[in-house]
Amino acid sequence: MCKVNVLEAKTNFSKLLALLESKEEDEVIICKNNNPVATLKLIPKVDVSKRIGIAKGKIGSFSLEEFNSMDAEIADMFYNSELHI
Repeated sequence: MCKVNVLEAKTNFSKLLALLESKEEDEVIICKNNNPVATLKLIPKVDVSKRIGIAKGKIGSFSLEEFNSMDAEIADMFYNSELHI
């Protein structure tokens, strides 16, 4: 943890971010007149490799025939329904 005043934080913002990214510091406390007012922390990266297939088994399953049978119903809604404005 390091403490910096506002002027130093503004001047060295990129360097402060680099300190956080390199994990040399876990947080930076920004002070105004030597009184802490804000904290700058690194947001941890989220592992997105496990997102594919996250809904597997949670969505109702239906066959291709069932899916294709809805074509006529959907076409009817598009072409034969009245427009309500």
